Amino acid sequence: MTVAQSLLAFIAAASLLTITPGVDTAMVLRWATTGGPRPAALALIGIAAGCLIWGAAISLGMGALLAASALGFTLVKFAGAAYLVWLGLHLFLHPRESFAPSLTGTKGRGSLPAFRQGFLSNILNPKMGVFYVTFLPQFVPEGVNVATFALLLAVIHVGLTLVWFTMLIAATAPIGHLLRQKHVLRAIDRIAGGVFIAFGARLAFSR
Repeated sequence: MTVAQSLLAFIAAASLLTITPGVDTAMVLRWATTGGPRPAALALIGIAAGCLIWGAAISLGMGALLAASALGFTLVKFAGAAYLVWLGLHLFLHPRESFAPSLTGTKGRGSLPAFRQGFLSNILNPKMGVFYVTFLPQFVPEGVNVATFALLLAVIHVGLTLVWFTMLIAATAPIGHLLRQKHVLRAIDRIAGGVFIAFGARLAFSR
């Protein structure tokens, strides 16, 4: 394949993977519906930052090492799974009944938890590394610098992620007043918590 063909094929494949619901979708929608566009955007930035770090690590060969090392994969896998389960249990057992200042504040440190959760959910997920190390090389054409081109593909994937989740955040804004009602807020937290627990369990038992 030529460089142009490789890029077009990757964009098509990565777009399908990006719109497939996963833990990132659950996290962004949870913050969008319960905290508003600002914390949702920061959660998205955290997710993107985690993806970029994985992409850079793959370009430096860390991804191949992670895929080959059972111990390395296991350590990072269980750390990520434990974080997701802890986050899910907290949401499920202690759902909010009203907005906490840390989520509704428009300045200061109020939205940092959103960024932190988005970042940690990706950086502690070794499947992101394995995904990149197995998926990206399929779209690297001959005659290019593999590390540089792989990083470019990771950047494109992050760009697609930013576009898609920005659209999702915008779509939740018109119905935000309904989704912020007390009973709806509790239901969203518990549903999101259940989803995070399920993803954590799935990650823990993955190979």
